[in-house]
Amino acid sequence: MIRHAAMSDADFIAGIYNYYVVNTAITFEEEMLSAEQMEKRIGEVNSAALPWLVAEQSGRIVGYAYASKWKTRSAYRFSVESAIYLQDGAGGKGVGGKLYAELLPALKERGVHVVIGGIALPNQSSVALHEKFGFRKVAHFEEVGFKFGRWLDVGYWQKVL
Repeated sequence: MIRHAAMSDADFIAGIYNYYVVNTAITFEEEMLSAEQMEKRIGEVNSAALPWLVAEQSGRIVGYAYASKWKTRSAYRFSVESAIYLQDGAGGKGVGGKLYAELLPALKERGVHVVIGGIALPNQSSVALHEKFGFRKVAHFEEVGFKFGRWLDVGYWQKVL
């Protein structure tokens, strides 16, 4: 089941996200987030009239997706950056696809023109998910992040709605 996130979901969402903070280079954050910090992020997305969705299985959150403003300057107002995170072990089961299948139409209904996905590379599963939904690679930045003692690349994929 896909639904809109509630503030009461912040603790579960932070738990999913913090796995990636501590164990992977998928996010470039290096400090875990508290439920309160995640509540603030959910609130920022909501205040921008953008969706934050969660996927539930058997009553528990197994993933989430949201869109945030791409840049703050007004000419960018029709462009957003998307993010999807799944609970460790939930990948490869169609959850990410279900989240994008709900998120992309919701963005189009809100008048969004371009959705941008930033992917720390290598990450073949994220690349495959984005390309399955019609995103195309538009940029590759080399060694722009440093985490776990190594330099990391980031690619950007975009989809025109």
